[in-house]
Amino acid sequence: MTNVNVDNFSSAAQSGSQFVLAPLPYANNALEPVISANTLSFHYAKHHNTYVTNLNNLVAGTELAGQSLEQIIRATAGQTDKASIFNNAAQVWNHMFYWLSLKPNGGGEPPAALKQKIEAAFGSVDACKKALATAAVTQFGSGWAWLVLDGDKVSIAKTSNADSPLTKNIRPLLTIDVWEHAYYLDYQNRRPDYVNTILEKLINWDFAAANLG
Repeated sequence: MTNVNVDNFSSAAQSGSQFVLAPLPYANNALEPVISANTLSFHYAKHHNTYVTNLNNLVAGTELAGQSLEQIIRATAGQTDKASIFNNAAQVWNHMFYWLSLKPNGGGEPPAALKQKIEAAFGSVDACKKALATAAVTQFGSGWAWLVLDGDKVSIAKTSNADSPLTKNIRPLLTIDVWEHAYYLDYQNRRPDYVNTILEKLINWDFAAANLG
């Protein structure tokens, strides 16, 4: 999954009418020591893969079969009778987006176009990172923290469980997974340490900039 942005990356999750486990954009050990190969292998091969398997089973033989992840997410959001389909489709999408939001030797300064928007909204890149960290740390229970483009303005959002900005027609730029399985083997209950280290060493500003559209 290289040279992709939010408009085209999820095609890697589909093969005909079936969803597949899209390949990671790096090796299992590429994010060490921030995220261990042990955590990444469990997170990707167990949790992410389970969502893919569940989604295929849930949509088989329904009117949703053959639709894209985004179409399924938007069609099932807020519908109690389709909550299982939504949860699994959204979690497949969210996880793919999360893998691309990270990269080995990440962090640093965002590309110029993104940096300009960040500074217009937050005053500085550091202030943006602090706001994103606060959203990630204060998300109660399982969920996600997002850098998003809402209209023309960069802002921060957080969602619980499987929800994402897609359900509100807001454009995601990058995300941090704060479900416990994303960090507990490496950080136990120290979510702030996990979040802050990602922002300093792994966050993929290039991917966020590509998502500006």
